[in-house]
Amino acid sequence: MANNAPFPIQPELTAITMAYRNADMIADAVLPRVSVGKQEFKYQLLTQAETFTVPDTRVGRKGKPNEVDFTQTEQTASTQDYGLDDPVPQEDIDNAAGVVGQDPLGRATEGITQLVLLDREVRVSTLVTTLATYPAANRTTLSGTSQWSDYANSNPVDAILTALDVPLMRPNVLVMGQAVWTKVSQHPKVVQGIYGPAATGGKVRIEQFAALLEVDELLIGKGWYNSAKRGQTATYGRIWGKHCAMLYRDKNADTSRGATFGLTAQWGTRVAGAIPDQMIGMRGGQRVRVGESVRELITASDLGYFFQNAVA
Repeated sequence: MANNAPFPIQPELTAITMAYRNADMIADAVLPRVSVGKQEFKYQLLTQAETFTVPDTRVGRKGKPNEVDFTQTEQTASTQDYGLDDPVPQEDIDNAAGVVGQDPLGRATEGITQLVLLDREVRVSTLVTTLATYPAANRTTLSGTSQWSDYANSNPVDAILTALDVPLMRPNVLVMGQAVWTKVSQHPKVVQGIYGPAATGGKVRIEQFAALLEVDELLIGKGWYNSAKRGQTATYGRIWGKHCAMLYRDKNADTSRGATFGLTAQWGTRVAGAIPDQMIGMRGGQRVRVGESVRELITASDLGYFFQNAVA
């Protein structure tokens, strides 16, 4: 069957964009991707109290068991298309022909995949590090001596362990910006918690701190982004800022079952393709496109806890 799509998908370019990974980006681990069958989909918000309310389970000799009914709030949402184009001049393609390691279309695919994923990283970070995302009882703004960069007065271990007990389902994933981890990993009380009270300096590893707090994973947001508009002087900042979020994550949860802080609904897969464009340069060229259809969702905000401005 002929492909009549205005912008045909090419398997070889799709393979490149699907294989692309950036170790500095953690969005997929924070809000895991879940496939949905259509662009418009429904998802469930569970009534948490029903999960923890103890019913009468006694059954009489000739009676029948009591019935329970789990109510859910059904929400409707749609995935959003995110994509970019990169025009590649035909002369670049011709000059690379037969040269080992030269693939202008593949290089363009990798470049715009990086930017599409960078945009997703910023979206997820904004959602997870916004104070209003969390219930009032599940968020704290630190300042002055309470910030974990104050080694003399703060105690991040006590603060985090106390906060982990607030949600009804204990968070199993910690998310920190690199600026937070740099300070916390060298904090005297953290170092002593790992190496003993005699330790006077040093640095702990990610795995050690996760084990100390008894969580499954500690995710460090290392990425940078330029917040300035195109053409203006670049202004670089850390994507995940100076915050710390603690989330209950269930990788088996989807839009219809399971309790998890948040997820990403994905329709189809990330795709890439190229189409001739006569308006590129003097000889024309190929317009490469990479995109995906996703929607980031917070499905149970009370399964998280957030420290805003964890360090100065």
